[in-house]
Amino acid sequence: MRRNSVSIVGAAETTDLGKIPGLSQIQLHADAALNAIADAGLRLSDIDGIASAGESPTNLSHYLGLIPTWVDGTSVGGCSFMLHVRHAAAAINEGLCNTVLITHGESGRSNIGRGAFRGGGRSTIPGQFEGPYGGMGPTTSFTLPFLRYMKDTGTTAEQLAMVAVVQRAWATKNPRATLQTPTTVEEVMNDRMIAYPFTKSECCLVTDGGGALILTRAERAKDFPNKPVYILGTGESVETPMISQMEDFTTSRAFRVSGQKAFEESGITHKDVDHLMIYDAFAHLPLYGLEDLGFCGRGEAGAFIASGQTAPGGILPLNTNGGGLSYMHSGMYGMYALQESVRQVRGTAAAKVAGVEISVCHGVGGMFGASGTVVMSASKVR
Repeated sequence: MRRNSVSIVGAAETTDLGKIPGLSQIQLHADAALNAIADAGLRLSDIDGIASAGESPTNLSHYLGLIPTWVDGTSVGGCSFMLHVRHAAAAINEGLCNTVLITHGESGRSNIGRGAFRGGGRSTIPGQFEGPYGGMGPTTSFTLPFLRYMKDTGTTAEQLAMVAVVQRAWATKNPRATLQTPTTVEEVMNDRMIAYPFTKSECCLVTDGGGALILTRAERAKDFPNKPVYILGTGESVETPMISQMEDFTTSRAFRVSGQKAFEESGITHKDVDHLMIYDAFAHLPLYGLEDLGFCGRGEAGAFIASGQTAPGGILPLNTNGGGLSYMHSGMYGMYALQESVRQVRGTAAAKVAGVEISVCHGVGGMFGASGTVVMSASKVR
């Protein structure tokens, strides 16, 4: 995409987050969509492009009464929405559409109107070749690479626990966060063991909710009521659907390729980044993200976080909404990370970081299977 040619002019989450038994999955999509459209000062009839994951764009277009000229149903896990931003920007650049709605909604906790989970079926590649050995789903599959990472890098259980502690510190500043009580390394490590080495506090929340974004051409940005957020660069990649087939258990190729592409496209360096979001379904993912994006050397991320560098007042504010560990996690968390990056760049976040000019938002899909990265800027000219 062309740098700064597309901007986010609308962004909103569902009216409520947490436990929402009164809304089905498609209603969560619609609630978020209508909130984002209102944030942009638009009408449904202004939307001519739509992208979603978890719910078919066909279903959503019918439900909302849209007549799109561009549609994207890319679904590669929780980072799908980062890819949607990338694809939508390219489509707008090419004149395929003018105003794109990207939606997410998931009844992860209440399970109302939610389609059956097919990611771990026996007929899938992981189901055939890893399932017989017990590697099904994140709680079993994510443990394997991270145990190798701990052994090879010397990262400790205490450093892993600090990821949850620091993100809870951010969540205490966010009135919409699910968990708002401060925690300690001891409490995290003594919490119920889910799958070694992850305790319950190091695993994502299970909630209901959704979010939506509105993208359009940057030259139109001045026509909207709220501060626009410009897309500087994006990246995407995939590696493998099977943990056992990763090139290296201690690093994600998809993370590296996606991140490098986004940095190259945006023309920024790591010193330019004021704010960072890294999808944290489990506590180890920010460690991989910091290293694979190039913010830390190999094996250094645990000590970096433990020393307070990503905490409130640190040099690299990370997951400032509380993340999937403390804010919310409906199943596909990438949309909520994007929402927080937008809020920080706009200067409207609950835990506002002063002077955010550039935010990097990075996501994972599946168990290191896919990745998407978006670089956002407060100004059009760089």
